Amino acid sequence: MSIPHFLLIPYPSVGHVNPLMQLSEILATHGCNITFLNTEFNHKRMNTADAGLENSKAPQIKFVTLPDGLSPEDDRKDPKKVIFSIKTHMPHMLPKLIQHINALNVNNNITCIVVTVNMGWALEVGHKLGIKGAVLWPASATSLATCDCIPKLIQDGILDSDGNPVEKKEIQLYPNMPMMDTENFPWCGLGKTVIDHIAQEMQTIKLGEWWLCNTAHNLEPAAFSISPRFLSIGPLMATDSNKSALFQEDTTCLDWLDHQPPQSVIYVAFGSSGVIDNNQLKELALGLDLLNKPFLWVVSSCDNNRVNNSYSDEFHGSKGRIVNWAPQKKILNHPAIACFISHCGWNSSMEGVCSGVPFLCWPLVKDQFVNKSYICDVWKVGLRLDKDENGLVSKEEIAKKVEQLFGDEGIKARSLKLKELTLNNIVEGGHSLENLKSFISWAE
Repeated sequence: MSIPHFLLIPYPSVGHVNPLMQLSEILATHGCNITFLNTEFNHKRMNTADAGLENSKAPQIKFVTLPDGLSPEDDRKDPKKVIFSIKTHMPHMLPKLIQHINALNVNNNITCIVVTVNMGWALEVGHKLGIKGAVLWPASATSLATCDCIPKLIQDGILDSDGNPVEKKEIQLYPNMPMMDTENFPWCGLGKTVIDHIAQEMQTIKLGEWWLCNTAHNLEPAAFSISPRFLSIGPLMATDSNKSALFQEDTTCLDWLDHQPPQSVIYVAFGSSGVIDNNQLKELALGLDLLNKPFLWVVSSCDNNRVNNSYSDEFHGSKGRIVNWAPQKKILNHPAIACFISHCGWNSSMEGVCSGVPFLCWPLVKDQFVNKSYICDVWKVGLRLDKDENGLVSKEEIAKKVEQLFGDEGIKARSLKLKELTLNNIVEGGHSLENLKSFISWAE
């Protein structure tokens, strides 16, 4: 039996790099060899966030880099700019890199390329070289199904050619899926160029025989009835992947949590790219004060300055701790955590589910609204935070819903049961683990 050699290529953002890094570590535990391709810019960030990165990973995991074509001062938070630059510069360099990797591994050439969305061009390169391909979708399987049906939604007159809803209404894309508000589709407002890119990308990634999903079959069963390509292999919970790949984490907050009573702390985090305006940030800060409960709040350095400088007369924060970035998995599994105020990004949603922690849902953009529907309406492990007539989640709403969640024993019990059912997928004989084993055998 030959040993598979995977070339893993993430789109260079936290929400793509982290799950693909988790997959690499899981594949390594199954004896596979891994080459992980970063952009040069991201690799420097990873080495800064995780000193001695290459020595800290399993010996089967090697790192290589290619330039993304952008200059150091370019704005890498602009996805259009990043995607265009990568697609312009990297495809012609990848064949030479693969040739070099194979020359160093004469008896173990690359057998399969795994990409995340926006990197489908690498599957085209692999296809020309006779290398198998697969996709790791970093969001929910439901969002994958949604993106795959864009042409049909336009054809049926639900969306216009720019991807915007013709009228505001709730629709059900497939049987047994949650209802979706057309105004909250992931691509709304992004324009025709982005819609065309998504549609083209969905065609390109069909070169991947498998669309791997960081989810469990019990969480989204309807999605897996849509296409035989969909393969649940989650939750991706590699034990060595507590650390973020791209940010330096403040681990001192774990010591602070050790001194808090069990199930007493409100954990607040909105992901790596969540943006909240000044008025809303102020309401959140004052809402946490109003509760008079311990809280751990993860904010960007910019937001931290806004909290400390703009609201210092009103916000005391004496019960809480504010950090710039934190080891989220360890925090969510800490016995002091009572609930999770979350933007409902898919990685955060999976980590919350696997920790058995109830949610307070505060979606900001894109697929987060669908994830909120799963959390509140399907799994029933959280409550939604509602906006007032000014479009704000008020401090009173925050305080009311936190108190409600603290006293809801049904949600707490369902959260622990969902954790058990979901984690059973990755134990011996579990649905996701068997899928992963089949995928590894196919990639040999």
